[in-house]
Amino acid sequence: MEDILKKANYWLSSFFDEQTQKDTQNLIDHDPKNLEESFYQNLAFGTGGMRGIMGVGTNRINKYTLGKNTQGISNYLKKSFPDKKEIKVAIAYDCRKNSDILARVVANVFAANGIKVLLFSELRPTPLLSYTVKKFGCQCGIVLTASHNPPEYNGYKVYWEDGGQLVPPQDEEIIAEIEALQFDEIQFKGKEDLIQLIDQEADQVYMEESVANGTFNVPAKDRENLNICFTSLHGTSIKLVPPILEKAGFTQVHIVEEQAEPDGNFPTVKSPNPEEPQALSMAIELAKQKGSDIVIGTDPDGDRLGIAVRNENNEIELLNGNQTMVLMTWFLLEKWKQKEQLTGKEFVASTIVSTPMMKILTESYGVTYKEGLTGFKWIAKLIKDHPELNFIGGGEESFGYMVGDFVRDKDANTSIVLACEMAAELKAKGKTLISKLKELYVEHGYYQEHLVALVKKGLDGAEEIKQKMIDLRKNPLSEINGEKVVLVEDYATSEATNFQENKSYSINIPKSNVLIYYTEKGTKVAARPSGTEPKIKFYISVNTTLQTVEEFSAKKVEAEKKINHILEEMGV
Repeated sequence: MEDILKKANYWLSSFFDEQTQKDTQNLIDHDPKNLEESFYQNLAFGTGGMRGIMGVGTNRINKYTLGKNTQGISNYLKKSFPDKKEIKVAIAYDCRKNSDILARVVANVFAANGIKVLLFSELRPTPLLSYTVKKFGCQCGIVLTASHNPPEYNGYKVYWEDGGQLVPPQDEEIIAEIEALQFDEIQFKGKEDLIQLIDQEADQVYMEESVANGTFNVPAKDRENLNICFTSLHGTSIKLVPPILEKAGFTQVHIVEEQAEPDGNFPTVKSPNPEEPQALSMAIELAKQKGSDIVIGTDPDGDRLGIAVRNENNEIELLNGNQTMVLMTWFLLEKWKQKEQLTGKEFVASTIVSTPMMKILTESYGVTYKEGLTGFKWIAKLIKDHPELNFIGGGEESFGYMVGDFVRDKDANTSIVLACEMAAELKAKGKTLISKLKELYVEHGYYQEHLVALVKKGLDGAEEIKQKMIDLRKNPLSEINGEKVVLVEDYATSEATNFQENKSYSINIPKSNVLIYYTEKGTKVAARPSGTEPKIKFYISVNTTLQTVEEFSAKKVEAEKKINHILEEMGV
């Protein structure tokens, strides 16, 4: 506690503004628990940048922690581009509380360091920021967002000149630069002439490329015949999704007006996360009224999407992230095949915790499949590392997808166009996304996944998560649901152990706190602490064969029973 008090007392010095000093003193005098939570560590970069609760302290999002990040990045940019006459940075922000204020703070720090800033004057979705960095020749990009985290959070994502998020070793070099700074070294007084507001010039070219990448040869009448219901869940995608769908030729678009106004309080949802079934409940109700074929919702910064579609009984059914990813990948592969563009020099990418069906589906088209750690920064890195290959598309189980490489992050806007294009074509053939998915299960095997995310908040929660991963490593599973474990991959040590062949080998992927078990019958169980939220996540995948579509319901019940038994065994 002595160290925490020392850190807190520093925040009472004259460098910090009066309100910050007052709030810090209040924690010292009246709230020792929150004082500890606010100062026990420096807020760190995780899977999707830096996210945290807003407030005073080194473990909180505020003008000083973000200012220090920005000062460190400014120093790093100057070292990285010593001969560049004008270093440029693009900055965007979402609907969260204080995002606009914090974006201006970040812009001022860059400008104070002589760096040119392209600042969006209004909230914009994250994929547009990734696109802008690459399209407008910026060396770096920042977006102020906490994605789908609760309302008290905000965050800070950093992109590099290829449009992808930071990856090792660059992220570690920047973190070292940041950690070497004292708060009083932050230059907050920006040069206004170095800050340029942008909007339409980026919007228009991005929307054109989004439509070009997401549409194929579906007739105009089929697009017009698709009935779409859309909700932005109080987020930024309301700015671009409706005009993009209009440009693409989709004329029947019903918007959930109660959720159309950007609002960082997210008043109509428990969580603004399309992974949560409840998030799309209002959209589903509107879809029932309007007779919609497809329901789509996005998270606050417009990079994830959730989808619900009509099934064979005309009921609206939610798809999970793995199912959406499989369908989009199939559609892209099929279109590339029809256009005779598959030359053997293409690839599809996903992540180590996503469905194994992605690999099987991709390779059935003779296309290379590549896999990385959780987070789209790793897919962007695969694109950068393999310029000899053309990237078709890729995604991960957490409701994100990337169509082509013009954006180097998950992109809900273009994915929505692709999903609607696919739904329109299938509807014209008398099919649905659900019926097509079942056909793919017959062809490639039926895979069912389930995610459990245990929330463990604060310092105690962090210790509990840490201990859980230690216990899993000290007491490894030898059986799962009566099936022998034949392979264990430990990404923290970069070592895999194959028990059938009695040998170990190195994993050629950067280290991460992830543990994955595989059984003799293809069951897969992964455990990892979230890199963006106070959670530990367990990913379960089971599979079986499906001879006919008619067998699906029975096989689904079997798979669900198996998953529930595994959860009971693991005590989660």
